[in-house]
Formats: sequence, C-alpha cells, structure tokens
Amino acid sequence: MLLASDIEAMIREGFPDAKITVMGDDGQHFSAEVIDQSFTGKSRIQQQRAVNATLKTAIDSGRLHALALTTKAPE
Repeated sequence: MLLASDIEAMIREGFPDAKITVMGDDGQHFSAEVIDQSFTGKSRIQQQRAVNATLKTAIDSGRLHALALTTKAPE
C-alpha cells in the first residue's frame, strides 16, 4: 500500500527543489501539487508528463490507481 509520503519521495527524486504537497489516505487515490522552477515556460501537459514519469513504476504496477495532479512554476 502506498502512502502520501511514498508518492512525495518518488516525485522528489525527479524534482529535488520542488515544493510538493501530497494528500490521500486510502493507499490508491491521491492528490498532489508540485511547484518547481523547471516548469517555467512549459505547458501543463509537459509539466504533468514530467511528474508522471517519476511515478511510472507505481502507475504501471497498479499500486497508484489515481492521482489528481496540479503543477505550476513558482510565481
């Protein structure tokens, strides 16, 4: 079973300087907000694909069933 802290750790590997907030308590459904400078000038789709790449193993294995993802560059 995944914990919010597990999701955060996976995202943190790809975005070590990001502000990351992950919520969820049922082990499969989570929401996350990732704010990172590397998102500057990128579309939301590009941003979300980059975050999803850090979670590929959990998604492909079915351990992560659903993630509501918000991404943005710092203001």
